[in-house]
Amino acid sequence: MLHLYIIRHGETEWNTEKRMQGRLDSDLTEKGKNDALLLGERLKDTVFERIISSPSKRTIDTALHVCEKRQIPIETDERLMEIALGEWQGKTEEEIKALFPAQYDLYWNYPSMYENQEGESFIDVMDRVASFLKELVDTTPVGNVLVITHGVVLKTLYLLCRNAPIDRLWDPPFMHGTSLTIVKLHNGKKELMLEGCMAHCW
Repeated sequence: MLHLYIIRHGETEWNTEKRMQGRLDSDLTEKGKNDALLLGERLKDTVFERIISSPSKRTIDTALHVCEKRQIPIETDERLMEIALGEWQGKTEEEIKALFPAQYDLYWNYPSMYENQEGESFIDVMDRVASFLKELVDTTPVGNVLVITHGVVLKTLYLLCRNAPIDRLWDPPFMHGTSLTIVKLHNGKKELMLEGCMAHCW
């Protein structure tokens, strides 16, 4: 049986500015760094077979803070990257709402209808997450794997675990920076054992 310990990257400068990041990047805040160190302390006694991160700087930086005392290498996988948002990337939510009002409404209220000609749909993200999980089970069928990724990736993972439709994407819980989710993969089933937990910070 395989257990995935999945975390969202720590808080970034653009998170505090409510600026969409997508495939672009911004630095971790001091809070983001400190929260990652606290999570590392929480997980210090957990043995991981592998550590796999999105290639984005904010996820790798988070991984380095969480895993600072571990000797295991940090792998990267592009399938764990945040949703590509095209022209939205680097803009604040208010700017996006003003420039792309219809598309913005679909993004938050009707996710199954959201499309971005220069980016990805939520279904695109879910498909690559499903591909990542399938390959991971084939290559690492037992043990614990630490995964460092992004909010939308985590949200689509929740849908896969619950066999829920895309329009349930924004259901709780909210994915805070360094939140911890644990998924058990066994006999083709995906079971959520812990959801968006922030006990290491509160």
